[in-house]
Amino acid sequence: MTEMELYKLWCENAKEDPDLQTELADIKNDIDGINDRFYRDLEFGTGGLRGVIGAGTNRMNIYTVRRATQGFADYLNQEYDNPSVAVSYDSRIKSDVFSKAAAEVLAANGIKVYIYSELLPTPCLSFAVRALKCQGGIMVTASHNPAKYNGYKVYGDDGCQITLRGAEIILEKINSLDMFTGVKHSSFDEELAKGNISYIGDEVMEDFYKHVLAEGINTELCASSGLKVVYTPLNGTGNKPVREILKRLGITDVTIVKEQENPDGNFTTCPYPNPEIREALEVGLKYCREVKPDLLLATDPDCDRVGIAVPDGDDYALFSGNEVGAMLLEYICEQRIKNGTMPENPIAVKTIVTTDIVNLIGKEYGVEIIDVLTGFKFIGEQIGFLESKGEEKRYIFGFEESYGYLSGSYVRDKDAVNASMLICEMAAYYRTQGITLLQARENMYKKYGVFYQTLHSFTFEGESGMNRMTEIMTQLRENAPAEIGGLKVVRTDDYQNSISKDIASGTETALTLPKSNVLAFFLEGGSKAIVRPSGTEPKIKTYFTAKTATHEEAEILEKKLADDFTKVMK
Repeated sequence: MTEMELYKLWCENAKEDPDLQTELADIKNDIDGINDRFYRDLEFGTGGLRGVIGAGTNRMNIYTVRRATQGFADYLNQEYDNPSVAVSYDSRIKSDVFSKAAAEVLAANGIKVYIYSELLPTPCLSFAVRALKCQGGIMVTASHNPAKYNGYKVYGDDGCQITLRGAEIILEKINSLDMFTGVKHSSFDEELAKGNISYIGDEVMEDFYKHVLAEGINTELCASSGLKVVYTPLNGTGNKPVREILKRLGITDVTIVKEQENPDGNFTTCPYPNPEIREALEVGLKYCREVKPDLLLATDPDCDRVGIAVPDGDDYALFSGNEVGAMLLEYICEQRIKNGTMPENPIAVKTIVTTDIVNLIGKEYGVEIIDVLTGFKFIGEQIGFLESKGEEKRYIFGFEESYGYLSGSYVRDKDAVNASMLICEMAAYYRTQGITLLQARENMYKKYGVFYQTLHSFTFEGESGMNRMTEIMTQLRENAPAEIGGLKVVRTDDYQNSISKDIASGTETALTLPKSNVLAFFLEGGSKAIVRPSGTEPKIKTYFTAKTATHEEAEILEKKLADDFTKVMK
């Protein structure tokens, strides 16, 4: 069908949501608007759906959610006898509507549904899948994207985001379905009355809290440490669980950022609710300048990422995800060895775009470091491999540069409740030693050298943008740069073609990780540039590592790397 034919079909059939009918009427004479909404189906990637909320096949709405859920239901009924699914949702616009729409489709397909009675973090969904022995899970969230977005993550029976194989099968089934006639769905209230849909009980959350607290190392120090915290949930799901964990730790001097305390899918005071960027933390930083805390904590809307800021003279310094993750790993290693709780042959897991300082920390403490593709599900997969051998206790920590962390195997996704606890405990411990987090970071760099990492994203909206992204990746593969920022490229890793090439010798070796559209350029002196299209947004992401002796040198080198590479993205 053409875009206009699809538009007319939706005008005739998409009548359950009045917001969609209003939007369809508003774009009646907008050819570009119609084309953008209908030129493709919203892509079901390796994790699920993510897109702008609205009318059309290329938007998040009850019809695209139902169709995806029907494909998931067909997959589950094919793979399992009497499957069940856990469902959760965040504070975004229509998240509750989409979660109920998904539950209605699952129930209509004979699949038992367990759904939380209120919005809760992504890690709580992963935990529920495992605790209730479900065969799948759905988390309605667009993570840290702007307010106009929503999304839908799909989980497997291990509580980890769906495998590549599972995603491929689900996508195939989705593609065979008609949007309006190929989907079964029923009434949420009727299915609830029948017992086909059930609310998840409070005992599951209580069990979750116990598992989080069990990951503490020096929790007994927290109550008497005098740690002072400002916390913002950025209008998301972290408000209750993070505050509850801090309370149980005995950290009571906690100031909440009132403007961002309660759920609000419009994110009026943080339009881009991503704790990776300073703008999202500005309101919290204003509180810090008044309250003078030891630490600012900020969790994203689905509370699987956490960012921090710490006192730095008269202002507050933001730490990167790489820095927090590396500091947590060193803290966990040092303290578990000191306390006699380090397992034999410990393992930590990081993604390929995450800081290489981790390799030096692992060597220092005898910890094996495993590299995986970008995406926390690959970290969860490694925990699963260990669990299958009865060795999950060997896993001590995993993290990715995008502010996602996890210690322990009780969930299989990044957990900002767990990370908030660990960060506060680490800060409390150092405080009792007379060390600030800023000093602890500097001590780490003095010990291992400066690894300065940055992320630059380039947005390519619409159909033309998608085509341009493909052109750029093809260009970089076929004509790899000889140098970047004045540094020679000494090796390239192409994860799509599974080839690592030494530039000097021309020797090629096979890469063993699953195929992925990622290119890595290794530079002389240990610096690096990695480029990959986002799997959930119309963006190409570039990751730069400047390895130098000092911060000043690193910032200068990073700018050279970024400026040089930006030319390719035009």
